[in-house]
Amino acid sequence: MSREAALEKLKDIVKPYVQNQEAFDSLTEETDFINDLRINSANLVDVILDIEEKFDIIIDNESMEKMVNVKAAISIIETELSKE
Repeated sequence: MSREAALEKLKDIVKPYVQNQEAFDSLTEETDFINDLRINSANLVDVILDIEEKFDIIIDNESMEKMVNVKAAISIIETELSKE
């Protein structure tokens, strides 16, 4: 899967949880889930669960803690997909 395809899927996943539409509209790999998109920590867990389901991967606790921005999320998704 290309990085662009992963980014598009990720945008679909986070969209329902976003509290800052303007930041979402200009989303880049540097966009922070909590500070920029204003996704609260409880919803961030939901985002991670949705990522696991959509990409059919398992994200361990250590990776979850690192998943603070779009770039980290895509890197973790790519790493997990490459294990298959």
